[in-house]
Amino acid sequence: MTDIYDPAFVKDVFDRCGRNYRWWSMVASFGFVAIWRRQCVSALPPMPCERPHGVDMMAGTGEVWGPLIRRHPRIASITAIDISTEMHRQAVARLHRSRSDRIRHLEIDALANNLPTGTADFLISTFGMKTFNAAQHAKFAVEVARVLKPGGVFAIIEASDPEGWPLRSLYLFHLEKVLPWIEYLFLRGAQDFAMIGQYTRNFGDCSGLAEELRGQGLEVTFRRHFFGCATSVAGRKPG
Repeated sequence: MTDIYDPAFVKDVFDRCGRNYRWWSMVASFGFVAIWRRQCVSALPPMPCERPHGVDMMAGTGEVWGPLIRRHPRIASITAIDISTEMHRQAVARLHRSRSDRIRHLEIDALANNLPTGTADFLISTFGMKTFNAAQHAKFAVEVARVLKPGGVFAIIEASDPEGWPLRSLYLFHLEKVLPWIEYLFLRGAQDFAMIGQYTRNFGDCSGLAEELRGQGLEVTFRRHFFGCATSVAGRKPG
């Protein structure tokens, strides 16, 4: 049986779909993905220093770097971690040549990174958490607490299953039925983006991640966005 959370499986999925990831994520979310990224950036608590160094976990094609640098123009550096070769390639080729002096790319598993302990002033992650299972969320929380400096801040957002929302069934129908059909027609039968629905339903929301982060001694605020179609956690490592 295929383990959809195995790092090699996740890498293969995003290496195949990375070229179309930007426009497909906009279609899948009706454009909300851009709003949610900005809200994630806004949720970051005040930076702990004038020239912060930070980490973007599961950075993808780096869509969050524009909003992040516009809001915090004095950011000194961002270390972009992603397991997918193609996602890094798309980030460099399409978006961020002008910011290349501030962005370092590491093609590694976020849960097996070699970042020094206690060196990041901030950590951000957008729409990568659903590709982890519960045990991996616990490991990720350990990494967040380990990598952040005392006083360091974080914000994480993810597409979620909006339980209790009257239109939940339509939302899930869009993710699990409509999107695979569109992908089949327009991407030559590929079924990589069809994984979004399965990952999202399995993920639930960020509440479990919030508890794992609190268990590591971090201050955490949990938020729901657009009736719970996305959820986020943000907070600080006590100084």
